[in-house]
Amino acid sequence: MDYIIIGLLGITIILLFINLFKKQDNKESELIEKMGKLELELVKEIGEFKVNFASDLRKDFDNLNENILRRLSEINNKVTERLDESLEKTNKTFANVLERLSKIDEAQKKIDGLSSDIISLQSILTDKKSRGIFGEVNLNFILENAFGSVANGIYDIQHKMSNGFIVDAILYAPAPLGTIAIDSKFPLENYERMTDKKLSPADRMIAEKNFKNDFKKHIDAISSKYIIPGETANEAIMFLPAEAIFAEVNAYHSDLLNYAYNKKVWITSPTTLMSTLTVIEMILKNMERDKYAKVIHEELNKLAIEFSRYKERWDKLARSINAVNKNVEELNTTSEKITKRFDSINQVDVNKLTNNDDTLISE
Repeated sequence: MDYIIIGLLGITIILLFINLFKKQDNKESELIEKMGKLELELVKEIGEFKVNFASDLRKDFDNLNENILRRLSEINNKVTERLDESLEKTNKTFANVLERLSKIDEAQKKIDGLSSDIISLQSILTDKKSRGIFGEVNLNFILENAFGSVANGIYDIQHKMSNGFIVDAILYAPAPLGTIAIDSKFPLENYERMTDKKLSPADRMIAEKNFKNDFKKHIDAISSKYIIPGETANEAIMFLPAEAIFAEVNAYHSDLLNYAYNKKVWITSPTTLMSTLTVIEMILKNMERDKYAKVIHEELNKLAIEFSRYKERWDKLARSINAVNKNVEELNTTSEKITKRFDSINQVDVNKLTNNDDTLISE
């Protein structure tokens, strides 16, 4: 558009010059004629310029339009691709959420089942006999995990003592421990009342006193029934199936610990009993290893004695072989001498020897 304006201004200026020069002479008319031709050429060039400019402008516009369409297509493809990726990720996330929700539902069902199991367990543990069976089963499970089957002979369950009492389990530990009785006790009722914060402090104090009395009775029973001089070790084990009761006694009732110590009764929980049995198991394995090591050492000593005899006999045989070898060499030497004598005898002329003998006789 700037070129068109410049061209029009040029034409205007030329026309002004033409109007100024119209009143001049013939030379000026020639100049005007030339200027007219120049004007025609200029108009023609301006027309061609317009056509070319319009064509170039159209081409530029078409190229620009094509570039814009291509860019829009690329942008559309990118957006579609990103949307597909986002949709895929969203679907995966949604699937994971659904999966986790299903797992949460399963966990909730298990929790509900566990709650019902806990309620049923609580109802079972309210009965003393059921608590006793629960403790015995727990004790047997721990012993089996530590030492294997009862058939191994390391422990025995429901063992009858010489005094007629039956202990839950007896452990044949190595010296200096010896035979140790293990009995399960579960003082639960007064413990629950003692730790129930809904009760008044006075009621909880009474429950605590009763809990201690129950605990001491259990210790006395174990000490009097299951520690037998000459049959068992000087100590016995009291097994508490509940870790909470064990923790309560160790944390807040040191007097019960001292009482049990004086009665030579060890108080254990499932965790501490398992640790104790693991140590005893290691001792048994080391003793078994030492026993086999001793057997191996004895066998090696016996083998050393036999090898010494073998060496002595081999030396004796070697000396005999050397003597025989020497005799063989001597026999070989004698045989060679005899052979040489026979050869010399065979080489003698018998006829000549006879003639010599006759000559000697005639003389």
